[in-house]
Amino acid sequence: MTVMSRADLVEHLVRTRIAGDVATPRQGNLGNIRKMLDRHPDYWFGLELDHDWTYEEVAAVLVERIGIDPDLSRESGADRIDPALCVAALDDARERLRGAAADRARVLFATGHPTGLLAMLLPMVQRLEAEGCEIVTPAAEEWVRVGELSRRIRYIGGVATLGTGGDVLHTHAPEPMQRMLSAARGEPVADLVIADHGWAGAAGQAGLAVIGFADTNDPALFVGAAEGKVEVVVPLDDNVAPAGYAPLASYLLSGLDEVRRSA
Repeated sequence: MTVMSRADLVEHLVRTRIAGDVATPRQGNLGNIRKMLDRHPDYWFGLELDHDWTYEEVAAVLVERIGIDPDLSRESGADRIDPALCVAALDDARERLRGAAADRARVLFATGHPTGLLAMLLPMVQRLEAEGCEIVTPAAEEWVRVGELSRRIRYIGGVATLGTGGDVLHTHAPEPMQRMLSAARGEPVADLVIADHGWAGAAGQAGLAVIGFADTNDPALFVGAAEGKVEVVVPLDDNVAPAGYAPLASYLLSGLDEVRRSA
C-alpha cells in the first residue's frame, strides 16, 4: 500500500473524522472520566492506578494527550482530537514496531472493536509475521467469565477478539487479557501487545510493553500512559468505517521498510 506523507495523513484523519472534529459526544468524554474514577467495570480497563487522580487531573491528561476542549464547563456537543497529537503517537508506535521487527519479537494483537480497528490490525499481523515476528495466540478458543456472562476468546487472522461463540463483540473488558496472562503461567505472554480497551489496560498493568489505541471517551489508557504503565497510546476515533484505517496501518508499517533496507 502507498504510504501517505504526514500532510496527506493529517488530511485523511480529518476527512474521515478519525481525528480532528470527531463524532464522540462531549458529554460521554467527561462522563467517562467519572466512571473510570468510580471503577465502573467498562471503564477502568484493568488498570490499578498508583496516583489518586481527581476529575480535573484526568481531564488535564486528556487535554494534553488528545487535544480535547479544555473548557470543562462545556458538557454538550462534539469534541476534538488534535491530528498532530494523533500523528505524533503514530510516530512513536511506528518506531516501536520497527524495533519489534528488528528483534523478531513475540507480538500479541487484540481488539474490542472488531467492526473498526480489526481492519487496521490485520495487515500489521501479516507484515510482522513476514518480518520474522512470532504472532502469539494464548488462550485461543477458551471461555472466560465477563461479569455474569461467559464469552469466548477467538482469533481472527491472528487478532484476539471476544465473542459468544458465533459472534464477535465490542468489549471494554480486561478479563480476556487477564485470562491470557494466567494461561502463560507467570511467563511473559508476549514482548509487545498491540491492542485497545481492557486488552491493552490489563496488559499494561501486568508490565507488558503496550501500543494502545483509544478514543476520547477512553480515559483509562491515557492515564495509564501518564503513569508509565502503557508505552504508547494513539488517540483516534476507534469506530469509523473500517476502510478508513488502512492508511494508518500503512504508515505504521512503513518503518519496517527501513529495517529491511538496513539488514
